[in-house]
Order: sequence, then structure tokens, then C-alpha cells
Amino acid sequence: MPIEDRDNAYLITHALAKDTLSRLRDVETEQVAFRKGLVKLGRICGYEVIDGAMETEYVPVETPLAETTGERVKGLDDVVILNVLRAATPFVEGLLKAFPRAKQGIISAGRDEAAGMDENGEFPITIDYVKLPEIGADDTVIVADPMLATGSTMCAVLDHVLAEADDFEDLFVLSAVSAPDGLVRVGEAFPEADLLTVAIDDRLDDDGFIVPGLGDAGDRAFRTT
Repeated sequence: MPIEDRDNAYLITHALAKDTLSRLRDVETEQVAFRKGLVKLGRICGYEVIDGAMETEYVPVETPLAETTGERVKGLDDVVILNVLRAATPFVEGLLKAFPRAKQGIISAGRDEAAGMDENGEFPITIDYVKLPEIGADDTVIVADPMLATGSTMCAVLDHVLAEADDFEDLFVLSAVSAPDGLVRVGEAFPEADLLTVAIDDRLDDDGFIVPGLGDAGDRAFRTT
């Protein structure tokens, strides 16, 4: 089964997803390879969402030789992908290969590293920019961020999404690597969201970073360290 149900999330188990994530984790993977790896992982995850969560329908097909019955995926034109800047940009690029006609939204959100985590394990979150498309009742919404650590950023993002629209078909939170604490926080705050991830890592360190993780995905993708 390509998507396994774990207690707090759904785990994407495709062999190529796991292979790509292992290469992304490697400290020796340089910027271009890292960015391309995020694109590839986004594409694989998109295909897994289609295979594991979207319905198909039978349609008549006229081949050069005869009429037959084919099968098509329903709802491919009713997808909204929300990019949590900035690390999600290459990840979303890959998702768009699976959903080329998706509507796109952008949310620039970041945690205040200087403030540090509070006693509840949360960070203050600053949201600088929000641009969302119209979200309809038939839409599947995918909020993409490669790292789900404390869950503080994702909770702030989902607050904005649900303030704009709360009547849609499905809501997915998609990440490459997640920490248990973040999955619990987001899952409890937004039970209507299905949490999808390629890996559930061991823990958060004292600074709120995922261990073993893959480092700062934005810095590694855009070479800002």
C-alpha cells in the first residue's frame, strides 16, 4: 500500500519517495541536487495523492480500432495547491507536474527563531503575505511545506486558509519530514485535515529542529547559508 495509516498521519511509502528523501537528508547533497530532489519528491507525492486519495470514473474511449471503456481520475481540475514560502517552492514545482491545472496560492509564513519556543513547544509566527485563489466546494486543497516541525507555522497557515474558505472537498497537509509533536499539534487543532508525510522522524531538539531531519530545507535549496 503506497499510503499507510499511522496514528497521527498517513505515511507515503513509495520506494522512490524514500530513496529521494534519503538523498535529500545527506549532508553531502549540494544545492542543485537538493532543489531537484525536492521537485522530484513533490512529483512522487502528488502521484501518490492521486493514487491513494482520488476517485476514478469509467468513460467511453474510441481507439483507432474500436470503442472501449477507459478509466479517468476525477477532480484533477479541482485542486488548489498552497505554497508555504519559501522552502515549499521546489516541492510545489514537483506537485504541479502531477496537478498541472491546479490553482495556486502563496502564504509567506515564518517562525521567530530569536524568540524561541515557549513552554508549550510553540513559536511565534509571522505571516507577511497571503494570496489565495478562490476555493470552491468541489476543490481538493493541498498545503505543502517540506518540514512539519513544531506545527506552529502550519497551524497559522491553516487558520488563514479556513478563514477564507471552509467548504471544500478535502484538505491535505503534505510534508517530506515531520516531527511527532507537530503532527499531534496540527492534528488536534485541525481534525478535518489529512496529514501526509514521507517520514515521521524521532524528535525535535531544544531549538525546535527536526532530528534527524534534513537541515533547513530553504537554506539548502536556495544556498542562503
